[in-house]
Amino acid sequence: GGGPTAPCALALGTLFLREQPRHRRTGCTDSWFKSLFVRKVDPRKDAHSHLLAKKEDSNLYKIQFHNVKPECLDNYNKLCEDVLPSIHADPNYPCELVGTWNTWYGEQDQAVHLWRYRGGYPALTEVMNKLRTNKVFMEYRSERGKMLLSRRNQLLLEFSFWNEPLPREGPNIYELRSYSLRPGTMIEWGNYWARAIKYRQRNNEAVGGFFSQIGSLYMVHHLWAYKDLQSREDTRNAAWLQEGWDEVVYYTVPLIQHMESRIMIPLKISPLK
Repeated sequence: GGGPTAPCALALGTLFLREQPRHRRTGCTDSWFKSLFVRKVDPRKDAHSHLLAKKEDSNLYKIQFHNVKPECLDNYNKLCEDVLPSIHADPNYPCELVGTWNTWYGEQDQAVHLWRYRGGYPALTEVMNKLRTNKVFMEYRSERGKMLLSRRNQLLLEFSFWNEPLPREGPNIYELRSYSLRPGTMIEWGNYWARAIKYRQRNNEAVGGFFSQIGSLYMVHHLWAYKDLQSREDTRNAAWLQEGWDEVVYYTVPLIQHMESRIMIPLKISPLK
């Protein structure tokens, strides 16, 4: 998200110029290159003036995917419930547990954790350094490692036009929809979704929207909350009755290389219930 956009644009610019007749190149060069970086955005309709993200030095997110040995899932959850709340509640750690779940439909025997670091990368570094000297956490990591088949994580920024994910009462189920975009299309995705998010706010289902900075790149994660699977179905169908939603889908689907949906159940310690 964000970093590779300019190089991609320059590459496209070079290709564009090569394809132009010689007599057209000189006159259009300056204005065409300026159009790459001075984007026309209507601030009344689009939060693109924030360049997709809220300030990078305010909130940074880490999402963790842990694939657990099937016979160990209950013990893994118990271990997390014993240790993670103490880190979340300790003011010496500038981080918060946003939510923690088990996947219900999708990849099985999987745990998903979402952390927020207020203060960006310096906050992340501070937390990591302190945890290395935290005896309880290091014991937790050692025990956790015996229960896992694999794990991966990503560092994320939140889209400026989405809600900041805040604790909510339950019971809810959560859907994490993950999109792998074609490189160079993140700006376009953000432009469409800055307008589209209004179609998905009526039932308070929008929890958070993020795009990756480290880990798998050009990844987008949208997090939704529903009362149950039928509520999810009704809410999603209702969006199609709103004028403009079909246009958003029509223009964003071609930007996607791969997409995945997880239905998740929160653990009892999750602030997102």
